[in-house]
Amino acid sequence: MDLSTVDDLEFFEEISRSKSLTEAARSWGKSLPSVSKRLTQLESRLGAQLVRRSTRKLTLTPEGEQYAAGALAILQQKMDLEEGISQKYGELRGRIAVHTTVGLGRIHIAPLLGEFVRDHPGVSVDLQLSALPLNIAGSSFDLGIRVGSLEDSQLKFTRLAESRRVVCASPQYLERMGAPSTTAELEQHNCIILRQDNSDYALWRFGEQGRERNVRVNGNMVSDDGEVVAGWCLQGLGLMMRSTWHVNPMLQQGLLTQVLQDVPTPAADIHAVYPDAVHTPRRVTAAIDYLRRGLAERLA
Repeated sequence: MDLSTVDDLEFFEEISRSKSLTEAARSWGKSLPSVSKRLTQLESRLGAQLVRRSTRKLTLTPEGEQYAAGALAILQQKMDLEEGISQKYGELRGRIAVHTTVGLGRIHIAPLLGEFVRDHPGVSVDLQLSALPLNIAGSSFDLGIRVGSLEDSQLKFTRLAESRRVVCASPQYLERMGAPSTTAELEQHNCIILRQDNSDYALWRFGEQGRERNVRVNGNMVSDDGEVVAGWCLQGLGLMMRSTWHVNPMLQQGLLTQVLQDVPTPAADIHAVYPDAVHTPRRVTAAIDYLRRGLAERLA
């Protein structure tokens, strides 16, 4: 590809998503000097510095951030326009920016989006994982995948899968310490605690929606990573409370055993949230449908 023929907006949007000019050059399949020269030409035409250059890190100037945001919006409008015209006949095309939490993203969302792109090669996916859920209203994300209750009225949502949090332990731990029969007996057990969502993570929630109650637990192991917590639980180090989307395979294989099965817990369903726009791009609705079907199969 000749970089001189690439549209300025498309060129700089790719630059803005790269960690360095070297990475941008690699994505274009071009040499670093050719990309740097093309960027210099763009900055000269605009009469403004867009990027602070260094060998290891690419940093946008305020003008660069403004140009990148405008470029992304214009390119997205272009793709939406073309998709809307050809939606009855054309293949899915365009970029989908997705945000979700680390555990759910790694275990389920990333593999499913990989399958989706394989089936729809005209679609590109930009997936961001973080420890905390993000309010995507007003952001550049097309889609957010969340677990639990939803409170943002600026977003549409679709339930992708049912889930709830359950208390479980390894058979080795239960053989050694016994199983609690009431929530009060949790005080007698070592509870492995997952720190998340900036909440009081030592409170475990029980009861149905609207009649919930919190039980304070104690333990000598705390982590902000669900995989770490599950690993400790599998080692027989204590009880944990995790969502069924994570632990169901371990329960089915007998690696973990659910306790307090007669005590209800609030729902922690998986939802897709997306901007409340007049027209939701077809590629986004197709991705949502794919995730719903895929999660149904994976969580069955």
